[in-house]
Amino acid sequence: MAGNGPLSGAVIAVAGAGGPAGRAALLRLAEAGATVVGADNDPQRLSEAVDAARYAAGGATVTGDTVDLLDLKATREWAVSIEQNFGRVDGLVHLVGGWRGSETFTKTSLDDWDFLELLLIRTVQHTSLAFHEALQRSGRGRYVLISAAGASKPTAGNAAYAAAKAAAEAWTLAMADYFRKAGGPDGPTSAATILVVKALVHDAMRAERPHAKFAGFTDVKDLADAIVDVWNKPAAEVNGNRLWLTEKP
Repeated sequence: MAGNGPLSGAVIAVAGAGGPAGRAALLRLAEAGATVVGADNDPQRLSEAVDAARYAAGGATVTGDTVDLLDLKATREWAVSIEQNFGRVDGLVHLVGGWRGSETFTKTSLDDWDFLELLLIRTVQHTSLAFHEALQRSGRGRYVLISAAGASKPTAGNAAYAAAKAAAEAWTLAMADYFRKAGGPDGPTSAATILVVKALVHDAMRAERPHAKFAGFTDVKDLADAIVDVWNKPAAEVNGNRLWLTEKP
């Protein structure tokens, strides 16, 4: 399995690799032939995800680093180490997630904003600043943000979450403009793009709630397929665009 596939030779970092979406992405990227480097702040969870992907992908190169993505210096050091160890960086998939909500707008807690601002915005700022130059050097670099439909149509009880996701999208689109300008008249060679879901679902959620429909949710395996597909499209086609995996609100 290793070395074959559409991403053969690519080196791709996955931030937030220990969660269900991270696990699915590690496996699918490895199956597509990429060398995959996951990061998570939970070493046990990360180790389990890396081992599972390495085993299932038949000996592909899948490694993991425990990184505090809220520390810009540590995030920069992670980016540098990947390029030093593997010679290049062709992608950063941002899967750091988190959710806080309230029953009504009136009951919104600004503590939720403080929590989400760190998880959903600061980690995007740090990974993008740490990786953008290596991604531009790649020639097929991709920065992939996973976002939510709620960023485009916030609901009363989701003010903090939707605002944080919208800010992360804006930051990613600014990086897309960097890639556009760096490409000059020939167009961008690397891209920053946004995959939009309503919410994610995985096998354990279905097992816990066997009668739930999860209408409009995106399975983490389908998300992983969509992540790989970002490299199958020209940079100019995906750079600065929202790619919708659910109905637009």
